Amino acid sequence: MKILSLLCFSLTLPLAAQDLDTRAWFKGNTHTHSLWSDGNDFPEMIFDWYRSRGYDFVGMSDHNILQEGEKWMDLESIRKRQKAVGRDAVSKAEARFGKDWLRRETREGKEGIVLKTLAECRAALEKPGEFYLLPAEEMSNSGGKKPVHINVLNLDRVIEAVKDDEATPRDVLRRSLIAIEEYRQQSGRPILAHLNHPNFQWALTAEDLANVAEGAYFEVYNGHPGINHLGDETRPGDEEIWDIANTIRIAELGYAPLMGFATDDSHTYHGEDVSPGRGWVMVGAEKLEGDALVTAMLAGRFYASTGVTLDAIRHDPAKRSLTLEITPVEGVVFSTAFIGTRKGYDAAAEKTGIGEVFATIEGTTATFTYPEDALYVRATVTSTRKHPNPSYEGQKEQAWIQPVGWQRAPAR
Repeated sequence: MKILSLLCFSLTLPLAAQDLDTRAWFKGNTHTHSLWSDGNDFPEMIFDWYRSRGYDFVGMSDHNILQEGEKWMDLESIRKRQKAVGRDAVSKAEARFGKDWLRRETREGKEGIVLKTLAECRAALEKPGEFYLLPAEEMSNSGGKKPVHINVLNLDRVIEAVKDDEATPRDVLRRSLIAIEEYRQQSGRPILAHLNHPNFQWALTAEDLANVAEGAYFEVYNGHPGINHLGDETRPGDEEIWDIANTIRIAELGYAPLMGFATDDSHTYHGEDVSPGRGWVMVGAEKLEGDALVTAMLAGRFYASTGVTLDAIRHDPAKRSLTLEITPVEGVVFSTAFIGTRKGYDAAAEKTGIGEVFATIEGTTATFTYPEDALYVRATVTSTRKHPNPSYEGQKEQAWIQPVGWQRAPAR
């Protein structure tokens, strides 16, 4: 299949050693929402929030829409979305940008506001080399009445969502990714699509993610409190899904593993619960613009974080060595778990051996030589510092490093 050949990678190609200095990488969030869909603040206010807090780029991924053309909202509808006590979105925007900033219009007897487009936000807030607004869409598909949401980055038109109540979520996931790939081929643009919150409404399983070869990226962390990040007594959490899916993909299907994103999925910005600042990616791009950012992520030059920062990632496949240099924080202890699956895992015994913790190392430098029979190895760094804006009880700051070693792994 032509599309499959473009999106899957050979497991036999050699991988050169990588010595990545991550200190100057760009920090960005690829999943957030505004009044253009189901968020409760103006896009310029959301972009400004991220810019003022040191982010380098943001993708405003409203549902099935880009911030272009004209969108008018009446004031009553805008104010109904603010659930916290205090200044509403209109007052806050006028305080930040001035009384004449908002374009007020009365239509059909109702006073309202014409929302700013991405182009208008860019003119007001972008600065070359310092802050970039990444075009994005949350393609809100559904299969069997279950959500199959995919964020598409660096696009220039809306890709129509696939909604099919008679199809399985797995089938809709595949059809959606094929549609995205067809758009990529037509546009000639570097495009990245990451699956969002697989446990939201328990829509997708690890086996679904494994068997859709066209998928290569997913959210290992999503900051929305309602997406079942940790799973439950009978279902795996997002990180366990990652290991199950990658084991099946590499050992049984010959597919490349999934790469993990961390995102906010923020919808509310006035003190409510679905708030920004919870998860992001750090990207090793050559410059701060859409094509370069996506090209770097497609090459795997990124890691996911909820607060832990890295100074370096070093991988030597010849020595089977993975080293992390973690940015020190006074009074904070870091623990790095090196995780993977061995070739001889027992798939029949309730997934015994899948996602094995090979080693746990404390400190700001963690080096691990992974086993010869490892199908892959990845790393999760966990801090002793509590997350300042947790999405679940007891959350600590973490970082997730993408799987390595799988290019040399033999098929099971």
